[in-house]
Amino acid sequence: MKSGLSHQSLERGLRVIETIADFGGSASASVIARKTGLPRSTAHHLLRSLITFGYLLQDGEAQPYKLAPRLFKLTGRAWTQGQLAEISVPFIDELSRRTGEGTSLAILREGVVSVVVKRDSEGPVRVVQKVGTVRPIYCTAVGKILAAWLPEKELDDIIGRIVFEKITAKTITSPAVLHLELARIRANGFAIDKEEHIEGIRCIAAPVRDHSGKVCAALCIVGPKNRFSPRRLKELRGPLLDVAANLSVQLGYGAKEDAAT
Repeated sequence: MKSGLSHQSLERGLRVIETIADFGGSASASVIARKTGLPRSTAHHLLRSLITFGYLLQDGEAQPYKLAPRLFKLTGRAWTQGQLAEISVPFIDELSRRTGEGTSLAILREGVVSVVVKRDSEGPVRVVQKVGTVRPIYCTAVGKILAAWLPEKELDDIIGRIVFEKITAKTITSPAVLHLELARIRANGFAIDKEEHIEGIRCIAAPVRDHSGKVCAALCIVGPKNRFSPRRLKELRGPLLDVAANLSVQLGYGAKEDAAT
């Protein structure tokens, strides 16, 4: 009898996880109960157990259930663009509150850097960003972050396809200079765009890592150069690195399981 009950609980728990995965990694209790055919009380009990064992997350009682980083670590599956955007929203908001500046998160897919979520500053002078905007990889802070930790062959392939257009007076215009810049970024742990992409605009970005340790995104603070002096950029570095580290933990980087092994 015990064996049968254990088998049934396992089967139901897996159905719950599969249902949440089918909905992009996030689903409400009512949807889960309906799609699995389980009574609401049974579904609720399974969901609480899966949270206890670290396979699901829930930000609050009224919030949807989400797949936890532990599952992504076990399966080797990568976060989707939509999942990264959803997970990063509170961190983007926190960074904007702490700095008073515009913030964004960018990813690299098939050699293309694009913004997946952003927050504009509330000040009278602000840099307005658009979700889905493509950024050059060689002359933006987010692009350089995403390039800096790429495997050598992948980086060489991308650099080989770059047309080094001199967009501003400070734009990097050669592979050799870009390689030197990426080495500095790896050593420092952050990247700065000092009007390399748009005159009058400066940015500072930091890497975000997933459960595998891979840099999966770049977190950025952006603003006009009159507010982004060298001293101000240094002040922004602390909150940027702090929030990027916390977001990385949320994505499973540096989990306690890693330390145990």
